[in-house]
Amino acid sequence: MIVCGDDGLAHRLAHELRNVYGEQVTLVVPPSERNVRPPVVVRAAGTASALLDRMTAVVNRAAGNGTTGGPTTGTTGGTTGAGSGAGRDGEPGLRERVLEAVELTEAVLAEAGAERAAALALVYDDDETNIRAALTARRLNPRLQLVLRLYNRRLGQHIGELLDQASALAAAAADSTGDGDGSGYPDSRSDASTTVLSDAYTAAPALAATAITGTSKVVQTDGLLLRAVERLPPAPGEVADPGLYTLALLSATSSDPAGADGSESSGDQGPRLLPDEAAVAAATGRATVVLQQVAYAYSGTSMSGGRGVVPPFASLFSRRLRWSLAGMVGCVIALAVALTVATGEHPVHATYLTLLDLFAINDPALGASTTRQILQLLSGLVGLLLLPVLLAAVLEALGTFRSGSAVRRPPRGLSGHVVLLGLGKIGTRVLTRLRELNIPVVCVEADPDARGLATARRLRVPVVLGDVTQEGVLEAAKISRAQALLALTSADTTNLEAVLYGRSVRPDLRVVLRLYDDDFATAVYRTLRAAHPGATTRSRSVSHLAAPAFAGAMMGRQTQILGTIPVERRVLLFAAMRVGGHAQLEGLTVGEAFRAGAWRVLALDTGAGAVGADGRPSGLVWDLPATYVLRAEDRVVLAATRRGLAELLGRRRGERAGA
Repeated sequence: MIVCGDDGLAHRLAHELRNVYGEQVTLVVPPSERNVRPPVVVRAAGTASALLDRMTAVVNRAAGNGTTGGPTTGTTGGTTGAGSGAGRDGEPGLRERVLEAVELTEAVLAEAGAERAAALALVYDDDETNIRAALTARRLNPRLQLVLRLYNRRLGQHIGELLDQASALAAAAADSTGDGDGSGYPDSRSDASTTVLSDAYTAAPALAATAITGTSKVVQTDGLLLRAVERLPPAPGEVADPGLYTLALLSATSSDPAGADGSESSGDQGPRLLPDEAAVAAATGRATVVLQQVAYAYSGTSMSGGRGVVPPFASLFSRRLRWSLAGMVGCVIALAVALTVATGEHPVHATYLTLLDLFAINDPALGASTTRQILQLLSGLVGLLLLPVLLAAVLEALGTFRSGSAVRRPPRGLSGHVVLLGLGKIGTRVLTRLRELNIPVVCVEADPDARGLATARRLRVPVVLGDVTQEGVLEAAKISRAQALLALTSADTTNLEAVLYGRSVRPDLRVVLRLYDDDFATAVYRTLRAAHPGATTRSRSVSHLAAPAFAGAMMGRQTQILGTIPVERRVLLFAAMRVGGHAQLEGLTVGEAFRAGAWRVLALDTGAGAVGADGRPSGLVWDLPATYVLRAEDRVVLAATRRGLAELLGRRRGERAGA
């Protein structure tokens, strides 16, 4: 296995392949002296001391508990870093070879062993670099399983088709020359394909859902929609709604700052994925994550209904100007009614005369009744007042269209919104997701040329340009009246400082911060919970959410990774696969195929339609009976843990001994 990248996702993916799947990994990264994201141990050790000082001060002010979480961060952050960053502390014989290269050329790929490798992951932050390297790798090895990280999903679809066509042409050429085996590939054990994934697209739904109380966790891809929701423990005498399936039990001690955001090292008190019925029944007082819906999703629809793409008419004018215009219209109607009553004119003709008087283009009412003359004078006065209002309306409308290329400022009186820090790849996807949920958002970005500013302008989302660590920037984003703060910049120190400052302004603020290292995030979480026990604090790692999907795509050529959802600091994967070739599924009933803590079959997908001629279900069947026998031709949707998916794919260490 070869992993090429220049940030934390590359290190996390290499660790996933080596420690979960038991694969030999070659990691290609830029030279260490270049500006790249280092492994966890280096970065965590370099920032922990400075951050803890600031965190301790917050705890002292808020709770008088200055030492909570301090020693833990300094110790566990460095210890775990060696295993989390590059995976160099694994079992003997499972080595990780590291190559340093400024540019991923054909020579570098050849040195990394691309001609003999089973799979190659290209996870550079730049799409062009990944595409160029993929074309080179496909030329070197047409049989190679390719996994690309591309932010542009539409481009990724076309690139995937192009690379697969190149592989098919190479296979046909090999068959025609006699080098192949007639199967279409020089080696029948390989069926090369290209998978295009986006870490931003994978992580965005989870990050958006974490920021909003009560928002369900959604996985939507290729026409399938899976929705899970967190349920609080039932009150005494109440029965919890089990949904379709119970996917996870949350941490046992939600009142303990160390227990409500557990990871894989939390032990029995931490979250439990895919529990059986006995475990669910015995876990009284624990919140759950249940599967609420499995259905077909139709692309091209949006929960926002396209709102925000074209400016609405009301947004052209300020509220004060709209009230002024409404008042002028009311005056015109009142004068027309009065003229009709006083002179007996038809209402339409009376309105016409009123407008003529309004714009001073009617003849003076000489010789007319006193009432008519008074009404004409009043109409002229209203016309004088109308002129500046019309001028203001024209200027505001022109200013609105002119500022279409500029960012909007947060409006006065805004409240209940989400403050989003960072408009890079991750922040942009999260912004789009929040607007699909019709959640008001205010963005904060330091870079005036950031990728997501164009999206914010298109969606008409207010943006504050400035360094979030500077005083006054969060205040400009109305942080005191926000319902949540999402700190999603690529710098952990910036995210943490923003969260600390936000909590100093509003102690009960719901915060979600993006942190790379699990142990460091746990220490941060403990300290923040100790300082503000009544506030909600969550931390998420984008690479931690995305790496299992990338690893599964590298290992399972016939497996489609639909997405992931976070369960505190753990990850649950959803995948679609053919039953054939998987001894753990084929020929077993749905009940027998379930393995607690590893995987569970959720639905059967045999294509849209009615019941087939043989009486077997056709379409998406989520209420499969436990006695239903899985056949080789069935395509199932299942939930799996990281190690459970590795075992299903048959690539665990123990299973490779005889290979």
